[in-house]
Amino acid sequence: MSINKKSIIKKISKDTKLSYDDGTLLLESFLLFIKQNSLSNTVKFSSFGTFCFKNTPKRMGRNPKTNDSYIIPEINKLNFKPSNKIKEKIN
Repeated sequence: MSINKKSIIKKISKDTKLSYDDGTLLLESFLLFIKQNSLSNTVKFSSFGTFCFKNTPKRMGRNPKTNDSYIIPEINKLNFKPSNKIKEKIN
């Protein structure tokens, strides 16, 4: 089963009796909140996990077809670390 934004919005709308548009607004504002606040500090949700940005250094990459080397620039990635309770439920 694949989970995407659309399925999350449908679940939110069904469980909370909100319209699809209100569910979309809720999810989008939640994701925007995480993205904006993770830039300056970590966003921690109790019993769920922590979101923070991680800087990946620049490194050498290689095209496996042509064996050409190139430099992959440094980028910021949004990182999620699940809490122990979530890890226990998964495993």
